Amino acid sequence: MSVPLRLRLAQRGLDSTTLLIAPAALFVVALFVYPFLYGLVLSFQPKTGGMFANYARFFSDPFLYDTVSRTLWIAVPVTLLNLLVAVPVAMRVRRMRRQRLLTTILVIPITLGTVLVAEGLLNYLGPQGWLNRALIWAGLADAPVRLVHNYWGVFLSLVITGFPFTFLLTLSYVTGIDPALEQAGAMLGARARARFAHIVLPLLMPGLAITFCLSFVQAFSVFPSAVLLGAPAGPTRVISIAAYTAAFEEYDYAMASAIAMVMAAAQVGTVILVLLLRRLFYSGPVSGGKG
Repeated sequence: MSVPLRLRLAQRGLDSTTLLIAPAALFVVALFVYPFLYGLVLSFQPKTGGMFANYARFFSDPFLYDTVSRTLWIAVPVTLLNLLVAVPVAMRVRRMRRQRLLTTILVIPITLGTVLVAEGLLNYLGPQGWLNRALIWAGLADAPVRLVHNYWGVFLSLVITGFPFTFLLTLSYVTGIDPALEQAGAMLGARARARFAHIVLPLLMPGLAITFCLSFVQAFSVFPSAVLLGAPAGPTRVISIAAYTAAFEEYDYAMASAIAMVMAAAQVGTVILVLLLRRLFYSGPVSGGKG
């Protein structure tokens, strides 16, 4: 009689979870680690000069290194605005009965994608868009208001596409806080603001930090919106456009890899800074959720 597979694995000290770890690790290595290492090595193989020639060129050319600050100037305000709006909305929505309907509606901008959202904004906010036509027809403007092909066009696009993602993450953290904690504070005489500041916010801060990091990385990698709704040669020349130009216009893939490494370093540095600042607000256990 043959020994069952589960018994044989147990005799060898293995289980089904252990068997899943190896394929998952190989998948992560193949999908993330190998491309990163390949790009890192390629960035040190410039067409001319020493191994650091690409990085020297990047940090010596204002047209290149200014893309870091321009991208941060877009990504950080968008992330902060989405987070500041998502928290009070999530606090209100968690008491609603139709949470699923509202969350389903908010998922629509995510499914449309940045390109379709950009095309919609051009139809609504462009020089011949509905908004400008309405403003001119109502006598509120003599000429079309410039809301696209500049900083604000990219800003609005990132808010529309990024807010649902930020809100859904925030809502998941908010609904995980036990309402009994706030009820106890109310019984002790604490007002709504005091309960939020001393009970909800400390418990919510670890989740908000993670939400900020994920939303920031999403906004920092902006590319279609910066091209379709911004000024790619001006104030919205983000670092992804610089990498695209090096790769597909100059055909310098080593330089494009170096720009991508700088882009990754800026993202990782911001994420580390946010995680360190999180400890200033709350360093205790993240317990207190339901169940």
